[in-house]
Amino acid sequence: MIECEDLTKHFETFKAVEGVTLTVRPGQVLALLGQNGAGKTTTIRMLTSVLRPTRGWARVAGYDVVKQAGQVRASVGVLTEMHGLYGRMTAEEYLDFFGQVYDLDPMRRKRRTEELLEYFGLTHAARRRSGEYSKGMRQKLALARALIHEPPVLLLDEPTSAMDPESAQLVRHEIARLRSSHRSIIICTHNLTEAEMLADHIAIIYKGRIVIQGTLDELRRQLLGPEEYLVQLSGGWRPEAIRWPQGARLVRAEENGFVYQSENPATDNPLIIRQLIEQQAQVISVQGVPHTLEMIYLEAMSQAAKGNL
Repeated sequence: MIECEDLTKHFETFKAVEGVTLTVRPGQVLALLGQNGAGKTTTIRMLTSVLRPTRGWARVAGYDVVKQAGQVRASVGVLTEMHGLYGRMTAEEYLDFFGQVYDLDPMRRKRRTEELLEYFGLTHAARRRSGEYSKGMRQKLALARALIHEPPVLLLDEPTSAMDPESAQLVRHEIARLRSSHRSIIICTHNLTEAEMLADHIAIIYKGRIVIQGTLDELRRQLLGPEEYLVQLSGGWRPEAIRWPQGARLVRAEENGFVYQSENPATDNPLIIRQLIEQQAQVISVQGVPHTLEMIYLEAMSQAAKGNL
């Protein structure tokens, strides 16, 4: 649905984006993560045919972003950080206006407006001016606008930026509902918890380059190593007596337990727990140590800054 290779954008001597290669299949949600100025928005602008690449190519919904710019723009729904609602328009008027922009006939505009207002729970406020809406309602209306022409591709730039927690939760819920086997979504966000909740594929961009990409599990393993487990004990028992299975190792001993890594937890964990029981260790709990997207992102940034990625 979205593919690009060696996508590059230079502004005179400034290299905003350098050699970006991505593939987003139908049904996938890709989170594009990076620092301010890393090249996320420039990449999105090239994918929407707003900016012409300096080098490389991209196709969106099968259309070339340079040669078929009109078809690309008709195939994407875009939500930017500044969504540009017209506060004096009602929701009905606003969606009808953008339906005309996308050249929908009157019957289809009316049907899509009613469907989207109902889908986003805005029917009760359809004839109120959008300037009277809460932040969450305004963002949902902006999402409805992005969907008015039923695009197969959604590009969302900071979809919950500067929103209160309740409104942000509402918008995240709506984005999760929008994923389907016929639609691809790219989300640019600084909210790593949000990205972890919504995305099934992650790409991290640093100084215009994609330094690493993959599923969350693939990035965990590549950057943080095998899964870790914390064993909490009482009675001062120490882990020196454990015979570690191949692929498992002690990471560190703690005051009331220890942490170990395992490449095959389904096999290793029962063996380790059985040894603890046989040696009469007082086990309080055994639990996985979470490797969050924040930990992955920070490790990627650290390695990229050192030139290791």
